[in-house]
Amino acid sequence: MIGPEVTRMETTDGLRELPSPTAVSLAAQVARTLGASVEAVLHYGSRAQGRASRPDSAFDFFVVVTDYKAAYRAAATTAGPRRRPRLAVVLAKLLPPNAMSIRRDGPTGGEEAKCLIISDRDFRHECSARASDHFVQARMAQTVRLAWARDAASADAILDMIRQARHRSLDWVLIFLPPSFDLMQFCSTMIGVSFAHEIRAEAAAHAEVLTTAQRDLLCAIYSPVLDAAAACGALERQGDRYRQQRPPSRWRQLRVRTYFRWSKVRTTLRLIKHPFLYDNWLEYLMQKIDRSTGQKITLTSRERRHPLIFLWPRVFRYLRTRPQRGPS
Repeated sequence: MIGPEVTRMETTDGLRELPSPTAVSLAAQVARTLGASVEAVLHYGSRAQGRASRPDSAFDFFVVVTDYKAAYRAAATTAGPRRRPRLAVVLAKLLPPNAMSIRRDGPTGGEEAKCLIISDRDFRHECSARASDHFVQARMAQTVRLAWARDAASADAILDMIRQARHRSLDWVLIFLPPSFDLMQFCSTMIGVSFAHEIRAEAAAHAEVLTTAQRDLLCAIYSPVLDAAAACGALERQGDRYRQQRPPSRWRQLRVRTYFRWSKVRTTLRLIKHPFLYDNWLEYLMQKIDRSTGQKITLTSRERRHPLIFLWPRVFRYLRTRPQRGPS
């Protein structure tokens, strides 16, 4: 169902702007696959930002559900038992969200939806100041489009969670900023810090690519955040710059930096779930590295047959030499 709550609207934060017709259609299929427990499907990533330059780029979605068990049972009924609903539910409760691939044939070839499935309860928690890690907020801080919603109330509640997370970004970004900064410096630092605390295929400079590609939207989202902080005295407005009224305490700096270190551990652990839940995970990973870096990795037949046994030496070599380790 695509109701009036998902029609195109002029909004400064972009959340209500309708994605491409292909993304909307694919989001509806995702909702059908995961059944009645789906509350909303959020489109994010390179396709939502308009950066995808290759037809094999996946469409990235966050899928917010009311119940993990119902969602994975529906997926198993629709797509077959390979979805491993029992295992998926266990892993979702241990370390949400899980990633799942949903594919279909499109007019110009295959189309893939990379779905991050998360309960509304977990989504609310991960958008809050008590978040377990930064994985969800790092993505919600950037371009997000509501692609499908069960009803207006569900849409309003979920979009409000995203807006609250964005407003709280000031609490941690200031730790990594100099005493005086401008709006784009704030946005660049926000994305750069988030990017640096994940293991990514892209080079470290990719954070600046993201900032530049989303410049207008980021300004529209975070200018009111900084102005509100200036109005309440946390910042001082000096022309087009902002000055911190007091430096962050050492305890606050330690707490934020520890949070991000722990976040990187948890985000890395999520990758280990892919072989158990994500269809053709190895092919997806190879394509991701190729798209992001131009580096083609040719696997041996033994590595393809038994990747969980024989791929580890190559993984460790890649982690030591990945482009993200370059200067930022």
